[in-house]
Amino acid sequence: MAVKIRLKRMGKIRAAQYRIVVADSRVKRDGKVIEEIGYYDPNTQPSTIRIDSDRAQYWLGVGAQPTEAVLAQLKVTGDWQKFKGYKDGQEGRLRVPETVNAEEARAAAVKKVQDDAEKRRAAAAEAKAKAEAEAAAAAAAEAGEAEAGDATEAETEEA
Repeated sequence: MAVKIRLKRMGKIRAAQYRIVVADSRVKRDGKVIEEIGYYDPNTQPSTIRIDSDRAQYWLGVGAQPTEAVLAQLKVTGDWQKFKGYKDGQEGRLRVPETVNAEEARAAAVKKVQDDAEKRRAAAAEAKAKAEAEAAAAAAAEAGEAEAGDATEAETEEA
């Protein structure tokens, strides 16, 4: 039985994700597989490649032939170089996205929320103070008009 290491297409239309699988070469692309040894998502930046190195080494060792696409992935992760026995320094060129410490990310998010809440509270207090000042000014103006109106009435009664 000729065994191939190849990609099994999954995902949506125009948003493909692939499983790296070991399958008989005569089986359909998305048909029955012997074993899933990895995952490839070309839609993320950088592309996500996860391969179980031990299982890939095993299958390469027993004669499974990788397809061109899988061979490129194996070279990126360094599994092909390991299988071929290349010297150190020729490992793969897989770039992993910069990982953010979960605690630091959470602390930053909490601090941002607290800062936003403080700004909203300050803005609300300022608006309330402004409204109270306007209400006091309006009341003073109204009281001034009432006194002026009383004085005018008193003058008309005297006359």
